[in-house]
Amino acid sequence: MILKHTLPNGVRVVAESIPYVRSVAFGLWVGTGSRYETWQNNGISHFLEHMMFKGTENRTARQLAETFDEIGGQVNAFTSKEITCYYAKVLDEHLMIAVDVLADMFFRSLFDPEEIRKEQKVVDEEIRMVEDTPDDVVHDRLSSVALEGHPLGWSVLGRVENLRRFDRSLLLDYKSRRYRPQELVIACAGNLPENYLDMIEAHFGDFQGGPAVSERVKPEFTGGISVKKKETEQSHICLGLPGIPAGDQRIYSYILLNNLVGGNMSSRLFQEVREERGLAYSVYSYHSAYSDTGLFTIYAGTSPDQENEVIRVILGILDEIRNHGITAEELAKGKEQLKGSLMMSLESTNNRMSRLGKNELLLGRHKSMDEVVEAVESLTREDLLEAARSIFSHPLALSVISPGGTVPPAYRRDALAV
Repeated sequence: MILKHTLPNGVRVVAESIPYVRSVAFGLWVGTGSRYETWQNNGISHFLEHMMFKGTENRTARQLAETFDEIGGQVNAFTSKEITCYYAKVLDEHLMIAVDVLADMFFRSLFDPEEIRKEQKVVDEEIRMVEDTPDDVVHDRLSSVALEGHPLGWSVLGRVENLRRFDRSLLLDYKSRRYRPQELVIACAGNLPENYLDMIEAHFGDFQGGPAVSERVKPEFTGGISVKKKETEQSHICLGLPGIPAGDQRIYSYILLNNLVGGNMSSRLFQEVREERGLAYSVYSYHSAYSDTGLFTIYAGTSPDQENEVIRVILGILDEIRNHGITAEELAKGKEQLKGSLMMSLESTNNRMSRLGKNELLLGRHKSMDEVVEAVESLTREDLLEAARSIFSHPLALSVISPGGTVPPAYRRDALAV
């Protein structure tokens, strides 16, 4: 059973008690990320997340790490386009320690100038490492041209020239504007003690934030082209199409359609491009659902002399699905795969906690697993055909990183447009 409580200051707490496990996952979910940045401070959400681990008024960076090692727990964080999350997983008897340490990081991080200088070098290396990984960079470049000019299309890591300008005052200013009670969700799942809410309220009940920030602007799918010449062994290709927001009632149609298109080893892309034709080792698709938009992406890595054939085959698969839909066998198999992955994810307290945090931040509501399964079971071939026609009837965005550095002739921006 999911319990929800809102503290007087606006902080939301969502919890799921699982009495038959011995662990608790605890997370602080902040509604901020790269989409809330400017071009001049792009990357600051991610850098701020790093700096939260670099010492507080009560603990050094080493002590923060050692505290969790001493109790056999785990602590980590991540930043995405719309969310920053700090989380820990500990034995149920150590929940108080996890709450205390994460609250210490959240409220009393020092942002020491010397630590900032050191971490700038670390993140600089992280950015350079990604730049040396073309099968990662090609996705960022697709987002930037698919949603051109909008922060949602920018890299979460940001730009090196911005990174070098970050200082204590900039970090504190950004934190005061974005880390507000109304933007904080505290999610926990596991064997929760009866007084878990008292623990949370004692640490977060006095949290006060600044004035409301400006409303976000919804991005528009622009469907541009990005081509980069790089001496790589493979050509890395991404095709992009507009998707739907996380809260759209059609979301399960899109999730299931993606699984059948390129989400697993029995998908059409994997079977046709890799197994039948041997054109790629890695080929897949995914749907990214944000609070107010979405992006459907297809990736393939292939030898430069096979670029055209790969794009031709991918476009053919999408066109076939758009015109004729999927088979009854594919629908039945896809439903079982989706239900299986959903059910098995519930075996992890981390996954349950993450589900609570994301749903509360992006949707403000929570469906039971029975409701989700019912929604999946109710899907028909016509539902998926409608989703396919909605997605695969738009001009395509393209991102390529290859030795040739040119647009493959087989690509046409309007290849699927009607």
